[in-house]
Parts: sequence; C-alpha cells; structure tokens
Amino acid sequence: MHLLDVRQARVLHLAAAVGTGCLLTLMLLLNSELARHGGALFASWTAHGTGALVAIALLLLLATRSGAPGQSFRYSAAPAPWWAYLGGMTGAVNVMLSSTAVNIGLALTGTQAVALSTQMLFSLAADRWGLLGLPRQRLAWRDLWPVLLIVTGSAIIIFAGRDP
Repeated sequence: MHLLDVRQARVLHLAAAVGTGCLLTLMLLLNSELARHGGALFASWTAHGTGALVAIALLLLLATRSGAPGQSFRYSAAPAPWWAYLGGMTGAVNVMLSSTAVNIGLALTGTQAVALSTQMLFSLAADRWGLLGLPRQRLAWRDLWPVLLIVTGSAIIIFAGRDP
C-alpha cells in the first residue's frame, strides 16, 4: 500500500471513530429523552426496534448491490462463540441504565464521563486477562497513565463541575 493511501486510511479511521463518539452521545441524549417521557424500558425497546428496522433496510439495500444477501458481510466461515450473541442484551441494559443516569442527576456529560472511565478500566482488564477470547496483553505503566488521567478528569467533571 502506498504511503499516501495509508495516511488517507488513518484519517478515514480517525474520522469514523470521531463520528462514532458523536453518534453515541447523540444516541444517549435521544434515549434519555425517551426514558424521561416513557421510562427506561420503553427507551430501550424503541432504540433497538428502530435500530433493527434500519439494519434490515441497510442489509436489503447492500444485498441488492453486492449479490447474494449476506455474502459480502462474511469475514469467517467459523461460527461465532455463544457469548458473542450477548451484545444485544448488553446493549438493551446499557440503554436503560445510561438513559436513567442522565435523568437522575449525572446529566449527559457526567454519564459519558463515567461510561468512558469504566470502558477504559474494563478494556485494560480484558486485555490483561484475555477476556472473551482476546489475546492476553502484558500491561505497562504507559497503558495505565492515560486511564488514570481519564478517571481523574471524569471525577472532576462529576464532583467539581456541579453546584450542590
């Protein structure tokens, strides 16, 4: 691959990550508004129901352009492990918990700060112990410092950024 192509790919990947972060924050805001009006379970059902409809529509659209349905989306012929199918369950619980947290005092920024901190801590643990099929990684101080800074920043947002 040409050096310019590699740089363009990195920019594209970074842009995709930034877009994902923006979409996750927007999703939390929208889901918390649904939860405020109809409850956390209603917000979760609505989010996952509309998400399923959009996924089906995209699958049908892409399948008509690339041949047989699903063929262009396969990466491996091996079946996924049973626990890989639990993502929908964790997503449903995540929508209920996060949309409730936004509405009971943490607000959007505090909820995102706690979520980021715990995601980083869980990621370190998953890497260290090879959870859910990940290769085990030996952690160094350079892996811990960014997480410490994120957790500290999150604590400042939550505890110092609000009036009692």
